[in-house]
Amino acid sequence: MEVTAYIDNLWILIAGILVMFMQPGFMLVETGFTRSKNSVNIVMKNFMDFSVGAITYWAFGFALAYGGSTLGGFVAYGNFFLEGDSTTYFFQVVFAATAATIVSGSVAERTKFSSYLLFQPFICGVIYPIVTHWVWSGQGWLSELGFIDFAGSGVVHMVGGFAALAGIQVVGPRIGKFDDSGNPLPIPGSSMVAGALGVFILWFGWYGFNVGSALAAVDVNLAAIAVTTTLSASAASVAAMYTSMIAGKPNVGMTLNGALAGLVGITAGCANVNNLGAVLIGTVSGILVVYSINLIEKKGFDDAVGAVSVHGICGAWGVLAVAIFDTTDGLLYGGTSLFLPQIIGILAIGGWAYATSFIVLKTIDNFFGLRVSKDEEIAGLDVSEHGTTAYGDFILKK
Repeated sequence: MEVTAYIDNLWILIAGILVMFMQPGFMLVETGFTRSKNSVNIVMKNFMDFSVGAITYWAFGFALAYGGSTLGGFVAYGNFFLEGDSTTYFFQVVFAATAATIVSGSVAERTKFSSYLLFQPFICGVIYPIVTHWVWSGQGWLSELGFIDFAGSGVVHMVGGFAALAGIQVVGPRIGKFDDSGNPLPIPGSSMVAGALGVFILWFGWYGFNVGSALAAVDVNLAAIAVTTTLSASAASVAAMYTSMIAGKPNVGMTLNGALAGLVGITAGCANVNNLGAVLIGTVSGILVVYSINLIEKKGFDDAVGAVSVHGICGAWGVLAVAIFDTTDGLLYGGTSLFLPQIIGILAIGGWAYATSFIVLKTIDNFFGLRVSKDEEIAGLDVSEHGTTAYGDFILKK
């Protein structure tokens, strides 16, 4: 192997490690944005997102994404129980775990741990890998159309976000989230400090996500991707903060979710837009996420951490933004050819993730039950599901 190939592989490995470090970031965001009586449950779900995801992606997920042979560009097959291609497997498995973790936060505080475990192999081993094949395998039907998603606004974040939408519909809202008239009520999280630390960790790991997706370190302008990623997240955070001030004071939760929205929004086009384009994409992401979170609540849906808006809605915006800001063929540069592929990609990925997740979750709910009982939810999932608490000593009484 040439020196260049060694350097490229080393960078991909390092980038994958950075993305894996996003898992504790998600854990801190989810525990910070929710109540302390459910923290252990969230820790367990995040650990299993990666652990179960790694096994299922090794057993059959990788084969459905990169198996070598393709069925009409829809799904791959071959190389089940992966042997070889370790670099691609490692970089992809951390992305698969990210898609699963997005769902974890949205359905937090009322979902059975055992039933959630049944869903994990489907999103990590089937739902996400098939979309990966469509876009990144070199054989997929979306890539043949000219669809562009450099690092995963659609492939990862829309998959997780629209799976989360199915999840909150099937499991229903938390007790006390809506009053008798259906108006949303605030459920304060346990620690905005933990939530903020989680966002900083996610932002840090996102450089592996976006810059690592170049899949090379030599003769590639990696710094340019890091800059567009930084500018979009920063602009989105500022935009979300000011947008939240329309209703009163600057909201910390909206500001933090704004940064994540900007990161999601730039992920599809981080290597294809310039710095001004990144700032504009981030600004729209920050405004969009605030209005989306509020609208979803007004429609009677309870997303505990805003995952549907951050990852699903802003993921779709990020995919569409490529057609506008791509410096080669975007609308602002005189091109229109990207609009149709990008719109088809949004509809296909969002529809696939939502429909398959809804079917799987509804089936799990019918056979095993997806939601804990009222008494268990009130007591907290740490006690009812795991027999312990996150903070302080606890003795389980029989």
